[in-house]
Amino acid sequence: MIDSKKEFVEKFKERTKQYSLQAIRIFKRLPKSEESAIIGKQFLRSALSVGANYRAVCRARSKAEFFSKLSITVEEADEVVFWVEILRDSGIMDDEHIRAFEKEAREILAVLTTARKNT
Repeated sequence: MIDSKKEFVEKFKERTKQYSLQAIRIFKRLPKSEESAIIGKQFLRSALSVGANYRAVCRARSKAEFFSKLSITVEEADEVVFWVEILRDSGIMDDEHIRAFEKEAREILAVLTTARKNT
């Protein structure tokens, strides 16, 4: 059980890193407009924060710190979903270019939310 938990943690670290890299690629494809710049920066900040904060969760020194850092990560992951919806629904980015990332964002949010509920 311990090895499978450790393996899951390492795979999820890598998954959130790939998620961050995909967010960077999406950010680079945004149109060059003022609203894209503002929304894009918010999107990118929250997306990169998910992976960084998950790593902090893995280094928590107590259950209270673990729960606190995990809660921050859940909030950031939820914010990413919001910004993706804004990018799509505003027409800044078409559905075709963001669909797979949105699916991954929702899956990562679900995993983190479940982890927090089980803590």
